[in-house]
Amino acid sequence: MGLTRQYLRYEPAALFGLVASARAGVAFVALRGERGRYVAVPACEHVFVWDTRKGEKVLILKGLKQQVSCLCPSPDGLHLAVGYEDGAIRVFNLLSGESTVTFNGHRAAVTALQYDHLGGRLVSGSKDTEVIVWDVINESGLYRLRGHKDVITQVLFLKEKNLLVTCAKDTLVKWWDLDTQHCFKTLVGHRAEVWGMALLSKEQRLITGSADSELRVWDLTYIQEVKDPDEPESKKSKGSSSPGTEENTEEDETLELDEHPEERIVKCSKVGSIMREGRDRVVTLGTDRMGKFLACHGTDAVLEVFSVLSEGEIQKKLEKKMKKARKKAKQNSEEEPERSVELSLQEEIQRVTNVKASSKIKSFDLILSPKGELKMALLLQNNVIELYSLDLSAQVPQAVRVSRITIGGHRSDVRTLAFSSDNIAILSAAAESVKIWNRATLQCIRTMECEYALCSLFVPGDRQVILGTKTGKLQLYDLASGSLIETVDAHDGAVWSIALSPDQHGFVTGGADKCVKFWEFELVKDESSVQKRLSMKHVRILQLDEDVLCVRYSPNQKLLAISLLDCTVKVFYVDTLKFFLSLYGHKLPVLCMDICYDGTLIATGSADRNVKIWGLDFGDCHRSLFAHDDSVMYLQFVPKSHLFFTAGKDSKIKQWDADKFEHIQTLEGHHQEVWCLALSPNGDYVVSASHDKSLRLWERTREPLILEEEREMQREAEYEESVAKEEQPVVAGERQGETGLAGKKTIETIKAAERIMEAIELYREETAKLKEHSVICKAAGKEVPFPVNPILRAYGNITPSAYVLEVFKKVKSSELEESLLVLPFSYVPDLLRLFNEYIQLGSDVELLCRALLFLLKIHFGQITSNQMLVTVIENLKKTTISRVSEARDVLGFNMAGLQFLKREIEAKDEVTFFADATERFEEKKRKRKKKEKMVLTVL
Repeated sequence: MGLTRQYLRYEPAALFGLVASARAGVAFVALRGERGRYVAVPACEHVFVWDTRKGEKVLILKGLKQQVSCLCPSPDGLHLAVGYEDGAIRVFNLLSGESTVTFNGHRAAVTALQYDHLGGRLVSGSKDTEVIVWDVINESGLYRLRGHKDVITQVLFLKEKNLLVTCAKDTLVKWWDLDTQHCFKTLVGHRAEVWGMALLSKEQRLITGSADSELRVWDLTYIQEVKDPDEPESKKSKGSSSPGTEENTEEDETLELDEHPEERIVKCSKVGSIMREGRDRVVTLGTDRMGKFLACHGTDAVLEVFSVLSEGEIQKKLEKKMKKARKKAKQNSEEEPERSVELSLQEEIQRVTNVKASSKIKSFDLILSPKGELKMALLLQNNVIELYSLDLSAQVPQAVRVSRITIGGHRSDVRTLAFSSDNIAILSAAAESVKIWNRATLQCIRTMECEYALCSLFVPGDRQVILGTKTGKLQLYDLASGSLIETVDAHDGAVWSIALSPDQHGFVTGGADKCVKFWEFELVKDESSVQKRLSMKHVRILQLDEDVLCVRYSPNQKLLAISLLDCTVKVFYVDTLKFFLSLYGHKLPVLCMDICYDGTLIATGSADRNVKIWGLDFGDCHRSLFAHDDSVMYLQFVPKSHLFFTAGKDSKIKQWDADKFEHIQTLEGHHQEVWCLALSPNGDYVVSASHDKSLRLWERTREPLILEEEREMQREAEYEESVAKEEQPVVAGERQGETGLAGKKTIETIKAAERIMEAIELYREETAKLKEHSVICKAAGKEVPFPVNPILRAYGNITPSAYVLEVFKKVKSSELEESLLVLPFSYVPDLLRLFNEYIQLGSDVELLCRALLFLLKIHFGQITSNQMLVTVIENLKKTTISRVSEARDVLGFNMAGLQFLKREIEAKDEVTFFADATERFEEKKRKRKKKEKMVLTVL
């Protein structure tokens, strides 16, 4: 067998250059006992927690592959629920930074998350139009709610009632009774998508934001609370019309679509609208935790903040209005206007201020600090987080920007990257700035303003850098001082490409003005200083018929390859600029190319998604490879090898072998188009930049990469994906209505079911062997040694039935139901017998009862018709009832004990509290007497 060529694997080393992704929201989190200082933001597949005071990253909650699409902190501030693009939800512990729970139920991106007020339940809405309620404590799904016809945009729990409100892009707001798990009311007063909603005034009011400049306000009346049907509605003051409100009686008539009018729980009535200043749709609508402040923003850079008056404040305002009305009535000698005094909606929900951010706002979060300041965290579109503070005690409250986190990234997409010759520094340049990063620490060490950069290089010596810009200029920067030394008007159009000459004495540029220009470095005397400084001297020009997209020198500096807009690559001699070869075959222009270290091969990447490998001696095409699913944006050879990397608009980076024409490895991590990449001179590092605003560093490991194994892993991943996309198993007898099971079939649930099946198979084999062994012992008349199964020995010589229980306990709580759902019925009788045995022993009663009831539900027909299982079910009935009642008694006893301890502690605290108060009172008394004495002596 011949030796296979050994490749080394490249692994992801770091993600940097990203402050926050604009895909999901920003959220204040409590960390180290502080609220209002730390914010959690999405960062591609991770979540970053930033310290807004210091502008530092303090915690990274690491994700897997999918992008973060939604965030929600728990009410206790200890956990953060994170929703992902693939529908998964992970709950992170903010103290340890570890993921504690994973929920899989949605088939598309999670778009809304909300905890209930105790933090025990979590509700999620998704692009798959379904809502799922999860039990966070038990780490399992409760139920799935269906009814919406488009993407869910917001979900809200009601604190007092066991109700849920959801809104979606299907223009509907639905009310769900979680006791019966059905939709009992649908609001249809919107003509366009409902983008957000919020509950105010102790959940007596609902505000919804749609595609227009209105915030619609609805009054909520809970039917159970209304005693007298003839009594007028409370809050008469809120139902009135005023010049600032818009009431639509037609909408009120078609407000409710109740299937069961007799089962109404909530009555909703539209009381008017608050007009926003923005004319576009509402993007985010939210309140602070206390519900005192409401804020919203559209697709622009303005956040509109409103204050919501409490009941006490409303009463005060009404009294003031009443006084004025009485005064007026006396003057006009009219009767006292007892009933005509009402507060308008605009007086109850008052505009406080508008906050103008530096760029488009993507999301926000509010928090009211104990000092009475309103803090606002804004996540902007251009990779920036801004924190504003609003002093509410001021006569005219004005928002002041407290901090701004920007240093960690560019404002726009990075279009060019370069490595320094010592592999230490990385250059990244975008439309507004050029940054130098330290590769080891990933810290930004220099930021310099520039024009829209398209190409770049480090000048030999790594003390200066040159940028080619969209306006046709070459900009020379000095890194030590971080200043722009020189600007040269090089081309009449964009400078698309720049290449350093192998002798390092100069470089060549290609632009949109159909010219290739040759430049040399020179030292010139600066007028301001005695020392000479570096400059660029234009020496030659090559005029062509088409725009130049890319230029590359051959390593011996004899040839220059130029890619043109006519889809060809022309090769010229450098010394005479005579034409040598034309490489044609691409259907669309060649956007990138590179020549290998020995000058024998040239690889070209095109917008037609292909990479072609050519011989540079005769210009023959060795092979054409279908490289990416979209345009190939960048291509570079690994130094001193015939391996090369390509980057594509399909968000992938691929490594290829130019000798064997094989695909070696795909580097997956970016979530949007990859614009450029750069390889370090030693070939150990790859850095890439993408439209998702992130820069990623990849490192070459010592781990050998075997192509057959890679292909096998790829096939496995494809199989796992196909399993997840298969039809979900149907529960017998269950109607596909409003509600359903929370979980979904995944590769994990299938593996869990397989492990249970293997454990039951082992149990069957071992019990059969045990029977045989007892027969042999009887026949022999003495004890014959029984061979123990190696698996059971590994678990500490446990019994086969105990092994089944161990396997069963290891199934994740959130995957239990789905695992049992795919389990064939042939294994269920054995499982029921084992359950009876386990419950009699009193081990894991809660888990076993949950699994037992689920199995009885899904296999009811087969179990009841099986005569063999009658005695098993009878025994299960007796043992389960007795064991559950025992568990309930223990729980009740413990609860009573805990409540007694609570009362004891509270009583002690009250005593100490009153003792402290008495001491303080006595101290004040002594001070007052002392003061009086002093006054008397003075007198």
